[in-house]
Amino acid sequence: METEQVGRRDEDRDVTRVDSLAREVFAGIANKWALLVINILGERTLRFTELRAEVEGISHKMLTQTLRGLERDGVVRRTVHPTVPPRVEYRLTEAGQALRGTVNGMCAWTRRYLDEIEGARRRFDARRADAAR
Repeated sequence: METEQVGRRDEDRDVTRVDSLAREVFAGIANKWALLVINILGERTLRFTELRAEVEGISHKMLTQTLRGLERDGVVRRTVHPTVPPRVEYRLTEAGQALRGTVNGMCAWTRRYLDEIEGARRRFDARRADAAR
């Protein structure tokens, strides 16, 4: 006698896995440093010091953490050239370039709806301030 298991199908597990991974990746890139790095590396390959000079205000430690996270997610490729001293370069992967296009689309959306967003925020904040009185 066989027992039929009622549960998730493979497609359901895949959707759950994709959703979970998407949340992780987006949490990693949803900060100003990652977005700036993605945008800058979309133009050209850069060495660490060149990239740090381009990202105004970022610390050495924060740039290192940002690049490691982006590399881990397959957005940035780190290449070490066997020279003395070693030359390390960073560039966007194909996935990183596609992500850059998505980010640029979100920025374009923000520019298009900037007045509406700011108006909605002002109205919301005014209602909250009135309710708190």
